[in-house]
Amino acid sequence: MPFSPDELRKLRHRREELRVLLAEIGDLRPGSLVGRFRKCGKASCHCSRQGSGGHGPSWSLTRRRGGKTVTSIIPAGPAVERTQEQIAEYRRFRSLARELIEVSERLCEAPIESPAAASEEGAKKGGSTRHSRRKSRAKSTRS
Repeated sequence: MPFSPDELRKLRHRREELRVLLAEIGDLRPGSLVGRFRKCGKASCHCSRQGSGGHGPSWSLTRRRGGKTVTSIIPAGPAVERTQEQIAEYRRFRSLARELIEVSERLCEAPIESPAAASEEGAKKGGSTRHSRRKSRAKSTRS
């Protein structure tokens, strides 16, 4: 189904919005942040009592790198909050990039589905309707 000029305008506007949002992306990192509670194994420790949560949480960031799972220890405190923000920013980046690809694909398909829209866009940009011809090369004067 051909795109109307209004739909094309909206798609171009959304593409520009997405580009601006992507330019504003801050620090990001992929992965999952997990807080773990562990028991140390000492009989006299509070963690050995029934119902105790154990020691922790100790935080670890897990992600895939080069086909392998890599785990990094994140120290408790501000580093955990900062890591959570970076992971959220990564997810936001992925979402925006995915949407930009979808919008761009639709814009790329528009001239295919609607040749009139493509020629109209060319006219707006000041494109020539005349086809260029290749000029022949000058003959050499060498003998």
